[in-house]
Amino acid sequence: MKSKKLFTILTILSMVLSSAAVSAQTMYVPLISKGFQHQFWKAVQLGAERAGKDLGITITFEGPETEAMVDKQMDQLSAAIAKKPTAIGFAAVDSKAAIPLLKKAQAAGIPVIAFDSGVDSDIPLTTCTTDNIAAAGLAADMMAKAIGSTGEVAVIVHDQTSRTGIDRRDGFLLGMKKYPNIKVVSVQYGGGDQLKSTDLAKSILQAYPNLKGFFGANEGSIIGVLNGVKETKRSKVIVIGYDAGKQQKDAIRSGAEYGAITQDPVGMGYKTVVSAFMAVKGIYLPKVTDTGFKWYDKSNIDAPELGPLLYD
Repeated sequence: MKSKKLFTILTILSMVLSSAAVSAQTMYVPLISKGFQHQFWKAVQLGAERAGKDLGITITFEGPETEAMVDKQMDQLSAAIAKKPTAIGFAAVDSKAAIPLLKKAQAAGIPVIAFDSGVDSDIPLTTCTTDNIAAAGLAADMMAKAIGSTGEVAVIVHDQTSRTGIDRRDGFLLGMKKYPNIKVVSVQYGGGDQLKSTDLAKSILQAYPNLKGFFGANEGSIIGVLNGVKETKRSKVIVIGYDAGKQQKDAIRSGAEYGAITQDPVGMGYKTVVSAFMAVKGIYLPKVTDTGFKWYDKSNIDAPELGPLLYD
C-alpha cells in the first residue's frame, strides 16, 4: 500500500536527518478536535492512534462535547500548549478564536498541524483536510441531477465559523448557481447537534411545502435532516448528506437518503500525525494536505474500495 511506503520512507528519513533534535520515541502530540461525539471524530482518532503506534509517538485526542463549544475548545488547546508537547494537531471550531493561542504555541517553538478545519492564519504548517468546496460542489451536482435541475432546496450546516462549515456551505451554494431553475430557500446552522438540526429541518419543511431537496453538511446536520423528513412524513424530499456512520449508511440502503459525500477520517487522523512527525524532523510540508473524498449511494455503498471510508 502507498501509505505503508510513505511511512517506511519517513522512518528512513528520520534516521538520516542528523539535524533532528528529538527522536520519535520521545514525541508527544495532542490532537484537539472539534468534538468526539460523532463517529467521524472517532474514526479520525483511530487513524491518529494508528500513526502514533507506527511512528512511536504518544498521542492524545480530545475535544468539546459539542462543536458549538468554542470556549471549551480554547481551554483544551491552552492546556495542551502548557504541557509543552512536541507538536499539536488542531481542528478549529472557530477559525479566528484560536489565533492568539496558536501564536503562543508558535512562540514556544511548538509546530501546529491543522486538521479537518483550518484557521485564518499561516501558523499551521499544513492543514490536513478534505477539499470541502469541491466536495460540497459535487453534492450540489448530485442534488440537481436527483431533482431534475428544478425546484426548491434547503441546507443545514453545522456552523458558520469553522472553515469546514463555511466551505461546505459556500461550495454547495456555488455549485447551485450553475442551475438557474433551482432556488436555495433556506440555509440554517444547527451546531452539528442532531436535536437542534432536527428542529430546524422540521421548521423548514413546514415553511416550504414544495421543497424538493435537502442537504446536510455534516454528520449531526444530516441526521437531523433525516429525522425531520421522517417526522413530517415528507419522504419524497431528496436528502443528500456529508460524512458516513451507521445511521447514514442505513438511510441510504433504505432509500431515505439519496447519497452522501464521505471523507477519509482515518486517513485524516493518520496524515495529521505523520505531518507532525515531518514538521519536527524539518521535512517540507505543503500548506494543504488533501485527504480526499468520494460520493456514495445505494449503487456503490458496498464497493470494496469504499469500505475503509464508510465508518460505523
